[in-house]
Amino acid sequence: MATRESVKTNVLIVGSGAAGVTAAIEAREAGADVIVLEKEDHLGGAAAISGGGCCLVQTALQEENGIEDSPDLAFDDWISFGGGTADEVWARYYIENTNLGLFEWAKERGVEWVRVNQNEGNSVPRWHLPKGGGAGIWQGLHKAALDRGVDRWLTSTAARELIVDQGRVVGVRAENVESGEMTDYYADTVVLGSGGMSSNIDMIHKYRPDLKDMKVLEGSHVGHTGDGYGMVTKVGGIQTHMDKIWFYVFSIPDHKDPRGRRGLVVRGFPDSIWVNMQGERFHNEDLQGGASGAPAMFSQDPPHSWTIIDDTMKDGMVVGDPQYYQPGTVRKDPPKVEVLFRESPHIMHADTLEELAVELGVPQDTFVDTVRRYNGFIDSGMETDPDYGRPLANRRMLEKPPFHALHYFPLARKSFGGVKTDLRCRVVDKHYEPIPGLYAAGELAGMAGGHINGDAGLEGTMLGPCLFSGRVAGAWAAKEAGFGADVIASPTRD
Repeated sequence: MATRESVKTNVLIVGSGAAGVTAAIEAREAGADVIVLEKEDHLGGAAAISGGGCCLVQTALQEENGIEDSPDLAFDDWISFGGGTADEVWARYYIENTNLGLFEWAKERGVEWVRVNQNEGNSVPRWHLPKGGGAGIWQGLHKAALDRGVDRWLTSTAARELIVDQGRVVGVRAENVESGEMTDYYADTVVLGSGGMSSNIDMIHKYRPDLKDMKVLEGSHVGHTGDGYGMVTKVGGIQTHMDKIWFYVFSIPDHKDPRGRRGLVVRGFPDSIWVNMQGERFHNEDLQGGASGAPAMFSQDPPHSWTIIDDTMKDGMVVGDPQYYQPGTVRKDPPKVEVLFRESPHIMHADTLEELAVELGVPQDTFVDTVRRYNGFIDSGMETDPDYGRPLANRRMLEKPPFHALHYFPLARKSFGGVKTDLRCRVVDKHYEPIPGLYAAGELAGMAGGHINGDAGLEGTMLGPCLFSGRVAGAWAAKEAGFGADVIASPTRD
């Protein structure tokens, strides 16, 4: 029998997304040797195709824009919006460290924060946008990691199981997905940042059996298939709140997926309206988040809708998927987004509203009246839509043909539950005692700790905690391996 190849390092990181890249920086800055394993043929994970916004508190960018904020105010918003079910200890830890521990930390490592926006559930604007979106923040941090000497990023290398010796995790057995060859990667400590399960509909149905009869699309990064949960369970780690899944509804089926499971996140239509299969509007289309747009969609019968635009609006379309999206913009060579817009069977086109209604299979008279009623609100100068409370200032009417409609379905986007950890990101067992040598961060750990968000998240409370928990895991993993300082904490407190 051939001897399996083995490799040794100080800190082994599984996953190259938000948690993986920050963990790599922290561990390397502490002096540890680092290897990063990535099962896909490209780096970046969900972070690199995300919108990039992070919920940050009491930052210089807020101050520059005259925004008064505080950790206490942010904490109250966080817990209230989450329905009282969030991990309050982790939420407080994250919030108090977002300024120095994420905003300034990332800026010092090449990330440029350019704007702060208001989002649902926040008393003040907190959603901080980095230049280039998710691709921009990941690329900036990846460059910082490379500059510090993290030079072993092994793609197409899938972690299959944890290696345990006398109760301690000492490495990972991984497979080269191209050759099938297995390699044992030994390490003083292991950090798992392998992502959630939102690209595994079977696992979604396991934890949400109520969705089995609905068309729900897989919608996270292609690598987020839940691999890490099984590895952790086998060594005694526990999960929590696994039924808490965050859905978006601005998504169409990917007609190139032979399984018919995957969805494409499609954004960029601020003046569109949504209509259900009865041809009627049903919601304030400005509220598209997982706590607003998703429940509105799920309440329809059937639970999907059409988003309607006219020809002046189509050029704003952005598709958040590796097939169409790279460093902060759409691909232009070839113009894949334009091809998708023309050829997708889930995007309809017609020269008149009456003809479009026929294409959509909705009642013609109701649909035409719905669009004309909405246009009338804008044409008459109303400030607010009297049906659903949508602000109408500077809103465009749906009037220039041809008209277009995108078939939107619920899409599983984030895993709000996950592997339970302590505040050092150490994976804990059923007795809530840490498993030696093993850390988890990012979406695998419900963004941080297992369930830092509650039943709903404030937006920016996904990527931000993934980045921060990666820092925490990387620093403590390096410390356990014999490198670096004690704790990641630079709290801003009231």
